[in-house]
Amino acid sequence: MSFINDLGKIIFFLFLLLSAFLLTAKSERKLPNYLFAAFLLISVIDLSGFFLPPPDNKIIKGFKLASVLLQMPLYYLYVNAACYYNFTLRTKHLLHAVPFLFFLVWFGISGDSEQKDQAFDVVSTVQYYFYIVAIFLVLRTFRKLYQENYSSNHHLTYKWLMQTTILFLIGNTFVLIREFLKDNETAFLYLYTLNSVFVLFVISWFVLNALYRPNLLAGINKDLIPVQSVEKLQKEDPEQLKTLLNYMETEKPYLDDKLTLQKLAKLIGMQEKPLSVLINQHTGKHFFDFINEFRINQAKTILKEQPQLTVLEVLYEVGFNSRSSFYTAFKKETGVTPTDYRKSIV
Repeated sequence: MSFINDLGKIIFFLFLLLSAFLLTAKSERKLPNYLFAAFLLISVIDLSGFFLPPPDNKIIKGFKLASVLLQMPLYYLYVNAACYYNFTLRTKHLLHAVPFLFFLVWFGISGDSEQKDQAFDVVSTVQYYFYIVAIFLVLRTFRKLYQENYSSNHHLTYKWLMQTTILFLIGNTFVLIREFLKDNETAFLYLYTLNSVFVLFVISWFVLNALYRPNLLAGINKDLIPVQSVEKLQKEDPEQLKTLLNYMETEKPYLDDKLTLQKLAKLIGMQEKPLSVLINQHTGKHFFDFINEFRINQAKTILKEQPQLTVLEVLYEVGFNSRSSFYTAFKKETGVTPTDYRKSIV
């Protein structure tokens, strides 16, 4: 038990340290940092139970218990802010705090009881899975929008937010199993320790990704609309298709690592949605994969004709801005890595 207490103290002070860093770090987009810092600080209140005795004051105890209902709303808002650069907090977002305020008042007035605790457990469990589903829906829409409109590596944002949300689900599973084993003291303590180590790993991994890979928070425009929800788009025009492919071959706009559907549409004089439909109908690919196909073909040519260039130099030359994105896209198109491809043509 002393090990759990010590581990709890480590997690507690790590959360405080990371929160302070996020609140003071220089960043072009501060809202995601602020929201995640708030999530950490609220989590700290819950984690203090590792090594601090329950407070005697009803209001303080009620706040500590009810604060759990702020964790998932803050994480949900963080995911939105991480995905969309123009996401802003509005008055309507205060509705996320209603369950917290209800239980804060309920516990604060008359204290807790077994009946209240049971009601709180039900509400907190339902709320948790409600936000998990909402987060998955946000990420699904985000994935669709960046594939249809962007050529840069927003898939990295999607990937690590999805992985982290799944890790949260795993962590919550530990908590549920722990509740079933609370009558078995030995198993309960082992699972409690495992859960504590897991929390420490997840949060450290989560934050370090955000800090050391700042491009993950570049975000996309939240006002974009998926193509499927736009009705009565014009049908594929052979002349427009010819114009698009000629422009791609001659002007090579894909070399711009920040190329978007909106930018390409402006360059060739088309509307954004018809252009997206044109690409989908012609290739069966989203804009993201369509642009990367040109980049990979260009990379194959350079790898063959300019052996003096390193793979890193090649990826920047053709419009990629990360090694992992280039390797993933190259292997998806060719079935081999850039290094293996170069070896095969020597």
